[in-house]
Amino acid sequence: MTTIGANAVPQPHLPPATAPLRLTTAVRPYDWGSVTALPELFGTEPTGRPQAELWMGAHPGDPSTVDGTPLTELIAHDPGATLGGPTAGRFGPALPYLLKILAIERPLSLQVHPTTAQARAGFADENARGIPIDAPVRTYKDASHKPEMVCALTPFHGLCGFRDPADTAGLLDRLAVPDLRPWTALLRAGDLRAVFGQMLDGAHRPLRAQVEQALLARDGDPELAAYRDIARACPGDPGVTAALLLHHVSLRPGQALYLGAGVPHAYLGGIGVEIMANSDNVLRCGLTTKHVDVPELMRVVDFTPAPPHLIRPEEDARGEHRYRPPVPEFALTRYDLDTPHSLAGGAPRIVVCVDGEARLGDLALRPGESAFVPAAVSSVRLSGKGTAYGASPGAFTM
Repeated sequence: MTTIGANAVPQPHLPPATAPLRLTTAVRPYDWGSVTALPELFGTEPTGRPQAELWMGAHPGDPSTVDGTPLTELIAHDPGATLGGPTAGRFGPALPYLLKILAIERPLSLQVHPTTAQARAGFADENARGIPIDAPVRTYKDASHKPEMVCALTPFHGLCGFRDPADTAGLLDRLAVPDLRPWTALLRAGDLRAVFGQMLDGAHRPLRAQVEQALLARDGDPELAAYRDIARACPGDPGVTAALLLHHVSLRPGQALYLGAGVPHAYLGGIGVEIMANSDNVLRCGLTTKHVDVPELMRVVDFTPAPPHLIRPEEDARGEHRYRPPVPEFALTRYDLDTPHSLAGGAPRIVVCVDGEARLGDLALRPGESAFVPAAVSSVRLSGKGTAYGASPGAFTM
């Protein structure tokens, strides 16, 4: 596994939570990641393997470290100093968010995330049934919801939410597959649930194959281009057909997309900064070889048609662009570093440089390098030349 940042030997004493702390972070080599995008962005050497996700935070599965000490341990040792009273009081002794940089070369799985109530019930049920937490058939890894937001660093695109079913019926008509008429009739009647469930049902594999063939034959139709690319990348997967029910959304650099509970989505390509609640709960629908629990999925999916939820940043004259999604766990700020910024204390922050050089107090951060600012730090100066992103809890503490 690739790491970015300081490579220090574990220390016998925990670092004090009185100044910004340089993080050593892991890069996850998932097969959908790009071999070259993150090395080019960060100025590092390619490994020859995909580099998909740079993780920054205190997720138990792969916490960042400070001088060899996991950030989870630092927080557990002194949650008051690291998180601050309001954050620790709201979320307990755990960082409520996870910050990532994604580099996507091929489609991620089509997926949804549960509400908090669904996560608590599902987690308790699987525990009661004795399903090991690391079992491939395990759905709920914790009792938390998993809202997320992605902010594009490069042109970025994906699938997000159900479009109006009548519009989807018109799109399917253009494939000229006669056997699709029962589905288009259901869509025109507004029955997304029935069509989605049938698309995932193995009994409809022959019809899905016809849809794939029709997609691949429609080279001249730009509205079908993204779905055609999915068919090429994931042949035979039920998610290829299910993807046609969803909006295709393209983000320009600086635009952000929020994904709440129950919204089906899949990222398809580009580089972006992603922030999410510190959870592992994912229910997959397709475009994957991993476990798909269709009955539980059908219980969690929100079948309400809706446009993609774009988050417009609040901008100020100092070059701060604040993205505030409708959840308490996280917020994101983009900093133009030509103007110095003063980051207030009282809440836990992670700052990552994505371009040029950022100076956070006495720390110099190059692209891909990050630091944790404990809540006990009263304020810290952020300056330099380039661009940085800062993660923090949501507005309830700020």
